Amino acid sequence: MREYVVCRTVTAFLVPFIQIFALYVIAHGTSSAGGGFQGGVILATSFLMLAIIYGAAEVRRRFSEKVRTFFTAAGLSIFLGVGLAAVLFGGEFLAYGAIPLPLDHAAINHSMIELVEAGIGLGVMGAITSIALDLIGDGKKGAIGR
Repeated sequence: MREYVVCRTVTAFLVPFIQIFALYVIAHGTSSAGGGFQGGVILATSFLMLAIIYGAAEVRRRFSEKVRTFFTAAGLSIFLGVGLAAVLFGGEFLAYGAIPLPLDHAAINHSMIELVEAGIGLGVMGAITSIALDLIGDGKKGAIGR
């Protein structure tokens, strides 16, 4: 672990900034380039960067399968919940205008799109991180530490 101090220090410094940028991409996906999928991939990449440097076992210990499954299920539930809410109120799937909220049409659309983007981001982050960690194997050492 002491041999690769620079790689480990730079990774520990950069990962929080990468994760904040991912949240920015998710939150601003409706008004600029990006969105839930892109932000979710960036968020998953930050965990995979940790797996490369510190080893997949360490990432699995800190970000367990139950937590990854929870994020994936929560993201899917948010997406489906918003879509089915529109169907329950007589609209088409993800037709936000059908949801009776005490807001004007534009505010409802914007709020629901943001909610859907957040759900997609959580789901993609959980799924991609789980798939990649499953493909890595036991990964007791990082690629740098081999």
